[in-house]
Amino acid sequence: MMQITDSQKIGVGLAGFGIAFLILGILFFFDKGLLAIGNILFIAGLAFVIGLERTFRFFFQKHKVKATGFFMGGILIVLLGWPVVGMCVEMYGFFLLFGGFIPVAVNFLRRLPVIGTLLNLPGIKSVADRLGESNSMKLSGV
Repeated sequence: MMQITDSQKIGVGLAGFGIAFLILGILFFFDKGLLAIGNILFIAGLAFVIGLERTFRFFFQKHKVKATGFFMGGILIVLLGWPVVGMCVEMYGFFLLFGGFIPVAVNFLRRLPVIGTLLNLPGIKSVADRLGESNSMKLSGV
């Protein structure tokens, strides 16, 4: 089994807090302060989990330049005071960057006790299956 270092544990915590702040920022009618803190914590957490060099290489790969531009541009727009527009731009970039991980995440969540039962309900299962298929087809070039 792979050992998790202390910095990776800190990174998971930072990313978790970042996601929590992003959700709170959206719930509180796109509060730009909470959204900005959430963005910063999420990116810092990602850097702690996979390392600075791998984070830099992930965001600045040649085929991900457009996605990185939208994601970072959305963060900049949020920081400039247009949180709704910034979050829309940022979410588009987020799905372009991390869309390939969605099928893996759905399959992992299906193995969890309560969440797996919910994801296997008839209506939700068809949506989750379609979401996983469309992303895997997009990645394979079909």
